[in-house]
Amino acid sequence: MNFLRGVMGGQSAGPQHTEAETIQKLCDRVASSTLLDDRRNAVRALKSLSKKYRLEVGIQAMEHLIHVLQTDRSDSEIIGYALDTLYNIISNDEEEEVDDVEEENSTRQSEDLGSQFTEIFIKQQENVTLLLSLLEEFDFHVRWPGVKLLTSLLKQLGPQVQQIILVSPMGVSRLMDLLADSREVIRNDGVLLLQALTRSNGAIQKIVAFENAFERLLDIISEEGNSDGGIVVEDCLILLQNLLKNNNSNQNFFKEGSYIQRMKPWFEVGDENSGWSAQKVTNLHLMLQLVRVLVSPTNPPGATSSCQKAMFQCGLLQQLCTILMATGVPADILTETINTVSEVIRGYQVNQDYFASVNAPSNPPRPAIVVLLMSMVNERQPFVLRCAVLYCFQCFLYKNQKGQGEIVSTLLPSTIDATGNSVSAGQLLCGGLFSTDSLSNWCAAVALAHALQENATQKEQLLRVQLATSIGNPPVSLLQQCTNILSQGSKIQTRVGLLMLLCTWLSNCPIAVTHFLHNSANVPFLTGQIAENLGEEEQLVQGLCALLLGISIYFNDNSLESYKKEKLKQLIEKRIGKENFIEKLGFISKHELYSRASQKPQPNFPSPEYMIFDHEFTKLVKELEGVITKAIYKSSEEDKKEEEVKKTLEQHDNIVTHYKNMIREQDLQLEELKQQVSTLKCQNEQLQTAVTQQVSQIQQHKDQYNLLKIQLGKDNQHQGSYGEGAQMNGVQPEEIGRLREEIEELKNNQELLQSKLTEKDSVIENLKSSQTSGTNEQSSAIVSARDSEQVAELKQELATLKSQLNSQSMEITKLQTEKQELLQKTEVFAKSVEVQGETQTVIATKTTDVEGRLSALLQETKELKNEIKALSEERTAIKEQLDSSNSTIAILQTEKDKLELEITDSKKEQDDLLVLLADQDQKILSLKNKLKDLGHPVEEEDELESGDQEDEDDESEDPGKDLDHI
Repeated sequence: MNFLRGVMGGQSAGPQHTEAETIQKLCDRVASSTLLDDRRNAVRALKSLSKKYRLEVGIQAMEHLIHVLQTDRSDSEIIGYALDTLYNIISNDEEEEVDDVEEENSTRQSEDLGSQFTEIFIKQQENVTLLLSLLEEFDFHVRWPGVKLLTSLLKQLGPQVQQIILVSPMGVSRLMDLLADSREVIRNDGVLLLQALTRSNGAIQKIVAFENAFERLLDIISEEGNSDGGIVVEDCLILLQNLLKNNNSNQNFFKEGSYIQRMKPWFEVGDENSGWSAQKVTNLHLMLQLVRVLVSPTNPPGATSSCQKAMFQCGLLQQLCTILMATGVPADILTETINTVSEVIRGYQVNQDYFASVNAPSNPPRPAIVVLLMSMVNERQPFVLRCAVLYCFQCFLYKNQKGQGEIVSTLLPSTIDATGNSVSAGQLLCGGLFSTDSLSNWCAAVALAHALQENATQKEQLLRVQLATSIGNPPVSLLQQCTNILSQGSKIQTRVGLLMLLCTWLSNCPIAVTHFLHNSANVPFLTGQIAENLGEEEQLVQGLCALLLGISIYFNDNSLESYKKEKLKQLIEKRIGKENFIEKLGFISKHELYSRASQKPQPNFPSPEYMIFDHEFTKLVKELEGVITKAIYKSSEEDKKEEEVKKTLEQHDNIVTHYKNMIREQDLQLEELKQQVSTLKCQNEQLQTAVTQQVSQIQQHKDQYNLLKIQLGKDNQHQGSYGEGAQMNGVQPEEIGRLREEIEELKNNQELLQSKLTEKDSVIENLKSSQTSGTNEQSSAIVSARDSEQVAELKQELATLKSQLNSQSMEITKLQTEKQELLQKTEVFAKSVEVQGETQTVIATKTTDVEGRLSALLQETKELKNEIKALSEERTAIKEQLDSSNSTIAILQTEKDKLELEITDSKKEQDDLLVLLADQDQKILSLKNKLKDLGHPVEEEDELESGDQEDEDDESEDPGKDLDHI
């Protein structure tokens, strides 16, 4: 310690080489000292010298410090000093205040020095891997310096360090654990580390996103108070932007994870005039930019529309519109909110319709579009805000023909409010178009051009707009007024805006071209502008005039005799020259501001002077420049051929559309016919079921009719037999014979049933015997239990059958006795004629009773036959089950035999291996003995293990020896 005090005390007094010697001595102590305390003190001294003597410490001590990180991981204090020293060497942070010139020089030198030391450190990739492993330590004095050092490495040589971390196992996952650290300092610096790690590296961005980064970052933002939070919220938002910007995979993951819904509370800000701190403005600005990242026009259209849909469904768009219409919002936040709302509604019809319905909280309420347009045409508003409103209006009309129609309709005479109480969007645009402010002229012209973009209907409707220029003069059309202002020689910005409006209006609209050419002053004005040799400032206007004249030629339908295509071309050739015309036309795309406007849809200009081109207009120029050039060089014959081709194509298109309409109609007819066929099929099925029911009912009625007919025939036969002497008892001998035959049949059936019962009994006995002779105990038990239940059921059924047969036999005997009695009575009554009438009635009633009983007996015999049949089927099923159980038993037995064979084989192989191992051990022993005989030292395994154990015991007993040994 006295040595360190001397070193520290003599730093400022001694010369420069003394410090280098001191650093060298400290490095020697770090490298050679055996005591941990000495090495720790030396590293601490290097840390104190590393800020002032960064170069010397870096050159001499870096290798020793890396060695300390590798060997002394058990001591967190020396590891922390080493990491801090390395951070001071590599980092470019300057704490001392110096002059501007000196500061620039020192900053340049420090940056070079930091990048050089970083390159030395990461030359061995194991150093970065070692640093990642140290970040797993929970100790604050290790983890925090490690985070700062890795962040500094990424700032110096980001791509190289990113690649090393990417290929190291679990490298990114270890860094993600920093966000879950309970110590805010480490967590916040971990956010800064991930910012540097994810910058411009899509692969790492995806890994970080799928390591649940979105969830953790959104939790931190909500814990810190959303937009009211501090700089931690700002850092988290910057990291989220790194993860989402230009990364479609992460954007889709963010949307699918329902994280858009969690963004809504960010924008729940009041409309009070106070409470807008600088940090809150910064946070809200970043939040708005994050929303714009998800719905940027440069994203794939499908991803953008799905995010727009989610933002509307969760209420985020509504919340943004609330901020838009609130009071007391700072100007830069209001501007960014307008830009954000613009991109949330751009090209998505549902959001555009909602925005059209938003009203400003005024009395009376005004649409938000009108309020915004009032700001756009007001020259006292900030330039950035006016650009944002123009962008919002463009996004509202983008692919929105409904909105375009609503805007144009506010200019038509039938919809203008005669009372003048409310100002419409169309009136504001016209007012801006003809105001004295050139920026308002340009913005209004571009906004009106977007209302006509790709909408031929509205281009024709806008031709109806009439303007009252002054009292007493007749109204002029909007088209004529625009050309009048052009000819008056206004500012370049105004003329450029009006020419862009006219070019958009006339393109793809022959009717508008005809209206434009109908004014005889327009073509001479354009040719005069193009033919003049003006300065560089006027070249752009000349190019736009050439484009407008070219559109008038290309989209000309030759309806005006004096301005047909051929005549206009001849005029150009005479007054301008075709080559000169094409050269002037090329001035547009060669302009320096043209390429800037063609990059992004948003009108983002540093100052009003740069506000020349519109993004959609640049696409129109790119589309028309080539075709106009071809049209100028075409001859009249080629034009005629082209017109003929166009006519044939139009005819062909008409035919195709006609056939398409016919196909659509036929498809509709087919659908209707299919529906009719399906309904007819249903009706047919219903009618068929009704017919079958009616047929069955008719059959039943026929059967009933036949029975009644038979019964009536029998009654007539009975009545006719009373007059005959041989049948005076009322019973015919034929019926008696039939009864005898039926009784015989019943007896035969009884005998058959008896024989079948005996067969069933024998089958049951066989089943019982087969149950006892099973081979497998488990399967036989299951089958016997099931069979015993079925046998019991069969016994019950047989008992019932026997009882029924006994009852039937009793009834048959009764019938036989009754038959004998009837025969006896007929013989008795044949002698006595006086009592003929009474005996006839009694015999008739008894015969009907006998017939009823016989029919009942026949029905019961049928039922018995059915039951016997069912019993036989059950018997066959039981036999099949027995056969299947026997087959499964046999299969199991074979598998058991196979397994036993395999077990015996494996035992044999195991015995063979044991024999081989024994032989091997014997050979090893013999070889060791030979080595001993030859004089070579041979260590036994038991001796080695015992030696290791003794070393461990020595270390545990005397730790001081280890230090002395070092």
